[in-house]
Amino acid sequence: MARITGPVCRLCRREGMKLFLKGVRCDSERCALKRREQVPGMHSYRRAKLTDYGVHLREKQKVKHYYGLLEAQFRRYFQEAQRTKGNTGAALMAILESRLDNVIHRLGFGMSRSQARQMIRHGHFTVNGRRVDIPSFQCRPGDVIRVKNRPKVLECVQANLAETGGRQVPDFLQLVPGPEPEGHVMRAPGVDDVSIPVQVQLIVEFCSR
Repeated sequence: MARITGPVCRLCRREGMKLFLKGVRCDSERCALKRREQVPGMHSYRRAKLTDYGVHLREKQKVKHYYGLLEAQFRRYFQEAQRTKGNTGAALMAILESRLDNVIHRLGFGMSRSQARQMIRHGHFTVNGRRVDIPSFQCRPGDVIRVKNRPKVLECVQANLAETGGRQVPDFLQLVPGPEPEGHVMRAPGVDDVSIPVQVQLIVEFCSR
């Protein structure tokens, strides 16, 4: 699975906002954005005002980094959204929010999307009773995500839930706590369910060039 292996705190600094790529560390004093607010690079003080193209690009890059995608993956999702009926931007965000790694993270089972991807790859979750080890798996309304009954996995998930207890689960998901916690997909996600501000129309305009 292709993934971003560089320093992810630079991505938050480049976008000028928290993308929550390191879990609860992003809410602590160790957050790089709190300590160094300027964009990365030795000539950051020379950065000029963004052009119209730059504004569109940054919006696309922000969403791409937020979900941990590479460019080719993001383009495929956009092409899929274009083929659907209705608003392309809303369809794109629904596809991204429906990824299994994002659902696991938003439920609190994983501290970050990268940790959620690793846990999924190791086969620690089931969807509707079937083992799924593909982070990009698209969850549908009515799906039930369960943690496998493995002591170490359950201990890790319970620790993550305790650590992220203050995180609000989005409306399209339902968390059922317990010895073996599970999550339910209640409906298809929308643009309002994204936890960072997104101007979807800028992304559509950029990718439609």
